[in-house]
Amino acid sequence: MVVLQTCGSLMADGDPGIVSEKPSEGRSVKVEAGYMVPYRMKIPGTDVSFEMVPIPGGEFLMGSPDSEASRDESEGPQRRFHVDPFWMGRYEVRWNEYKQYMELYAAFKKFRELNIRRVTDENSVDVVTSPTPLYDPTFTFEFGEDPMQPAITVSQYAAKQYTKWLSAITGQQHRLPTEAEWEYACRAGTTTAYSYGDDPSKLGDYAWFVKNTEDSGTKLTGAKQPNPWGLFDMHGNAAEWVLDAYAPYEATDRVLNAATDWVRPTQLNPRVVRGGTWEFGAAQCRSASRYPSDYSAWRETDPNFPKSPWWFTDDPGRGVGFRIIRPLKEVSREQMEEFWKVDVDETMYEVDERIETGRGVQGIVDKDLPAAIEKLED
Repeated sequence: MVVLQTCGSLMADGDPGIVSEKPSEGRSVKVEAGYMVPYRMKIPGTDVSFEMVPIPGGEFLMGSPDSEASRDESEGPQRRFHVDPFWMGRYEVRWNEYKQYMELYAAFKKFRELNIRRVTDENSVDVVTSPTPLYDPTFTFEFGEDPMQPAITVSQYAAKQYTKWLSAITGQQHRLPTEAEWEYACRAGTTTAYSYGDDPSKLGDYAWFVKNTEDSGTKLTGAKQPNPWGLFDMHGNAAEWVLDAYAPYEATDRVLNAATDWVRPTQLNPRVVRGGTWEFGAAQCRSASRYPSDYSAWRETDPNFPKSPWWFTDDPGRGVGFRIIRPLKEVSREQMEEFWKVDVDETMYEVDERIETGRGVQGIVDKDLPAAIEKLED
């Protein structure tokens, strides 16, 4: 059972996604500041938009019951979580969005050549790296690069850097969901194996997954039916990063907090991806299904040394993307760094080595960045 609730907002008036009166149609979520509603936002400095939908606060049981068909042992024991309201991307982050982030590489290089917007010890907290140009674009884009397809082959580090960049230029706090937040949004108030029920034979109405060879590769987002809260492709298409390390669930009678009681990674592997991919079977696309990362296997044919911290070269890593959330209740900048930071030395080494040898680049992200890039293009 999902218990809906209201929650106070720390956001100022006029922020996107909040209206004072209940809309006459469409989904909305009652909160102290008014009503959370779906909204569309342009990425500053571009004509590319992304859509966010409101997710109500409440409580739910995370994981699957012993009686669920195809259940994996890693999905239990079930635990109860409290979830605060947030907005979540209606779709997985798509190539038209992600390529705006990829283009930072050329802009940051130019800033360095012109000796402007320099990175210093004082502003290092505002720094992100941009993905290096693809070693073999035809391989990465084998299954297509249509603007409406989900961006894939993306590492968790790259996904977190994307959310930090987007937060800086929009002034809104974006991040990856925790594992509990992701499953709560996927279930959308249901307790069944999938957000529509228990019958895997109906999954084709909601998901791109392994059924036949015609379904190979990611597909355009939004082509299937959404879940009850208006989220598309939560089952199948691209798998989605969450913040957590992949670890056994610990039994507890305590009600956990989805935004704070997540498993912080202390090593590169394994981390959790959710939702299944186009090359997974129906069982791996269930709401409770979890999949562990394996960076060694997912970068096995990467010819670089060290391996790229941004891109994967091998399946199923080539089917991994991500979806963003924006919590209703804002937190301090220091707390946001917990969601964005490089969390293991191995990734830090890979990033630093790329930058030191000129194969990577970093730059400052803030609200002035889009205007600075536009000035470069004049």
